[in-house]
Amino acid sequence: MQLLTELKRRNVFRVAAAYAVTAWLVLQVADILLNNFGAPDWVFRTLAILFLIGFPITLVFSWAFEITPEGIKREQNVPPEQSISPVTGRRLDQATIVVVVLALGVLAADRLWLERPSPAVATPAAATDASAAARAADRSIAVLPFADLSPNKDQEYFSDGIAEELLNALSRVRDLRVAGRTSSFHFRDRNEDLRTIGQTLGVAYILEGSVRKSAERVRITAQLISADDGFHLWSDTYDGELKDIFDLQERIARAITTELEVVLSGKQQERIVEVATENPEAYNLFLQATAIFNRRDRDRLVHASGLLEEALRLDPDFARARSRMAAVLLITPAYASVDQLAFFAAAERQAQIAITQDDRLAEPHAVLGLLFSNNRQYSVAHAEFLSALERDPADVTSNFWFGIHLWMAGYREQAVRYLDRVVEIDPMLPIGLNWRALAYLDQGDLPNARRLYQRAYDLGLVAAAQGGLATVAELEGERDLAARLFAQGMGRAFALPGGPDAAETLSAGLYGGPADRQKALDLVDAYLTSGPERIHGLVPNVLMRIGRPQQALELVASAPLINESLFFAPLWVRPIGDAARQSPYFPEFARRTGLADHWDQYGPPDGCRRQADDHYVCK
Repeated sequence: MQLLTELKRRNVFRVAAAYAVTAWLVLQVADILLNNFGAPDWVFRTLAILFLIGFPITLVFSWAFEITPEGIKREQNVPPEQSISPVTGRRLDQATIVVVVLALGVLAADRLWLERPSPAVATPAAATDASAAARAADRSIAVLPFADLSPNKDQEYFSDGIAEELLNALSRVRDLRVAGRTSSFHFRDRNEDLRTIGQTLGVAYILEGSVRKSAERVRITAQLISADDGFHLWSDTYDGELKDIFDLQERIARAITTELEVVLSGKQQERIVEVATENPEAYNLFLQATAIFNRRDRDRLVHASGLLEEALRLDPDFARARSRMAAVLLITPAYASVDQLAFFAAAERQAQIAITQDDRLAEPHAVLGLLFSNNRQYSVAHAEFLSALERDPADVTSNFWFGIHLWMAGYREQAVRYLDRVVEIDPMLPIGLNWRALAYLDQGDLPNARRLYQRAYDLGLVAAAQGGLATVAELEGERDLAARLFAQGMGRAFALPGGPDAAETLSAGLYGGPADRQKALDLVDAYLTSGPERIHGLVPNVLMRIGRPQQALELVASAPLINESLFFAPLWVRPIGDAARQSPYFPEFARRTGLADHWDQYGPPDGCRRQADDHYVCK
């Protein structure tokens, strides 16, 4: 009791209350201001720690010293009867009340005004989405390519494969957002500051590591880093044999989810990384082929098929290898001189087998979706893409191919949603940026179209991005620049009909005078007279834009093209495809290509309507 009386007399309780309320107020204000100014989290944490350290110091000070009218004196020098604790107490009480009122005012402002969305700026749903996005950002990660520390430095495909396998496994964990492969692997050997990488990819954490493979032994070192301050949160080394590779990956993935406090659900409670094959050599061949596939190495795509064929000979039940075989066969005709129809048929066959072996895989359904879309079986393709996304909503390839499919069928607004998803997951995927720029073109937003085309160009998609930049220049009235960019882009990208000067001839026809236009038409007519087995998609593209839209539509309606997107992509861009869409032949074109049947099932595309005679007309 005597101690309590002494504590009251020396105002220790009042000082403690005043200090606590003042610290709380300062932290509230600091939290609001630091968030508004984008300060890193460590600033607020440091301030809170300083207040915690200062609390006991302040209590000791209030015990040892007394506030008097003459100033601060040591308590032992102030007689008890002269202690002005009543005055001091009143002052402390008044100060505490003022601080409490200010604190309540700040809290009220924070709750009633600072967090209330303005009707002109945001809706309650938008505010909810923003807060959800902020929470999700705390569980976001990028997996950088692992370094190859093998003795001969010849196992990069293997170290890349390990990183990609971890990325794919983590991307399927609920409530964990994982940056796409292209964006994460963009930073290979760039020696970028990890905080810069985190800001660029919009992630809170970064996983990096190394792989040392020697004979049948492998050592994987992984470390988890906070992108905010570069602080190493966790690291470990895993040793094992190649036959244990999936178990090693499982241990790493589980350690990461534990560190990030991610709650696993369903079968992931038992296992995150599934065992794809029991044959280490088959898995090694799969990783080699995947490295070629990811680089779109045109000179080795056929070799990738051979690697996967050998992997399947070693393990015929290796469903992921069969699925990857389907994807490799699907894209090979776009890069190599092969029999397109034969490769497409083989891709469909492999995809169907992969589905029967493991129907949980998204990739074979996406392959079938793109195959059916290219063959103008639009409704079947639509269903396959939905099946792929049902199995893996975050799969970049499925989202991207579905976005392309929707665009080419005229559903531009729906396409933009999936293309935005692609750019969100993989913000440095050049082809994703290129297609999103196309949507900006259609919307008349030329600055954003130019920005994304330029970004795609800078990231290595030179030819296609130049073609897009040419269209931007055309719409801005810079026809000479447009002609130069178009010739460069098309000349790089495609083996054009008409010989080595075809790109310049076609470009001059699009952007030059009447004589240039006639030369381009003569080139096209000569190409068509030669009776090509399949017409190149650039030919109806040029005809549509050079003043012969009906001829372009008739050519496309007659049979599928080589590279259908070269015609169908600009067909839906205003004003590039306006003349073709408003052609009297367009309703017949829509029926003959199968688009109208697709629209009958899923509704008219943007800007189109169905007439009483079942024909579709578009603005």
